[in-house]
Amino acid sequence: MKIAIAANDRPSFDDLNATRVIATTVGVLFGIAGFNHGFFEFLQGNKPTNGLFIQAIGEAQRLWVLGTEDAFTIIPNFLISGVLSMALGVAIVIWSIWFLETNHGPTVFLGLFILLFLFGGGIGQVAFFVPAWAFATRMNKPLTWWRKVLPRRSWPFLSKLWRVTLVLATAVMLVGLETAIFGFFPGITQPETIQNTALLFVFSAAVLYVVSFIAGLGHELKRMEMKRGGFVL
Repeated sequence: MKIAIAANDRPSFDDLNATRVIATTVGVLFGIAGFNHGFFEFLQGNKPTNGLFIQAIGEAQRLWVLGTEDAFTIIPNFLISGVLSMALGVAIVIWSIWFLETNHGPTVFLGLFILLFLFGGGIGQVAFFVPAWAFATRMNKPLTWWRKVLPRRSWPFLSKLWRVTLVLATAVMLVGLETAIFGFFPGITQPETIQNTALLFVFSAAVLYVVSFIAGLGHELKRMEMKRGGFVL
């Protein structure tokens, strides 16, 4: 069976660089999350952290008993950690949107997130920015290894799947963050159950983002073929 897709008939989504879109989405989302950690640390004021592992949300600002937003910082002061985390969060959002596709875009992306982690921007983000960086390094590359791994017949399906999983991952992650910060989830009142629910949503989002990246690479393989004059199965 042969399916030819003429360049003029391509839907607009086929022109998108899926790897860049997904990495940008992760960067923006967790840049904002890092800013959020920093904001709560800033609210705790000019006082010592008393250790490397801290609770970004202090007792006075806590919205529920387990809403502590644990973090790691090498800066022994809540105020300074908060200011640095907020600044880095903003820098990550800007870099993810406008500079990720530059020559050293992924490297700077990783470096900013490492600094955010070290200065109190949150611990859980590591499970997201490391895969995002790894996949971002594949932007505009030949994808020779992935061409062998992903069957050619799967590319059209993957080209549609990455958008669905990206939206789902982001929505699920937002629910997880909301639950962790505000301690609210419909029908659940036990703090431990609420915390476990938040963790389940965060874990599910991590899996969905990885699926979205892999599907996005299938989209990129298809897009390369289309640029050569048509995609044929």
